[in-house]
Amino acid sequence: MVTETTPNELASKLDADGETDLTVLDIRDPSAYAEGHVAGAENVPARRLSAATLDREWGDEVVVACYVGKSSRRVASILDSRLDADVSSLSGGFDAWDGPTESADD
Repeated sequence: MVTETTPNELASKLDADGETDLTVLDIRDPSAYAEGHVAGAENVPARRLSAATLDREWGDEVVVACYVGKSSRRVASILDSRLDADVSSLSGGFDAWDGPTESADD
C-alpha cells in the first residue's frame, strides 16, 4: 500500500528548504499544471511516464500529485517499486493543496 502525504505534511517538508532532497511530481495534464501547481513541482503527465522517465535520478523523496489523489496512488506505487526513494501520494491531490502555487503566468 502506498503511503500518503497530507497537504500540511508536504507544506512542512517544502518549508524545510533543502533539508531533504524532495521532488513533487505533478502527473496532471499540462494545461492543468500551467493553470496552477504546487510551487516547484515538476510536470510529467501519467500518460508520458516511460521507462526512461522512471530510471532518472529522483532524489531521496518523491511526492506524486494528481487532481484528487487517486491516480497519484497508482503512479506512486509504480515509482515505489522502481526507485530507491521514499515515494508517497499527495492525499486529496492538488484539489486539497492550499500551500504555495505557481502557474505559467508566474
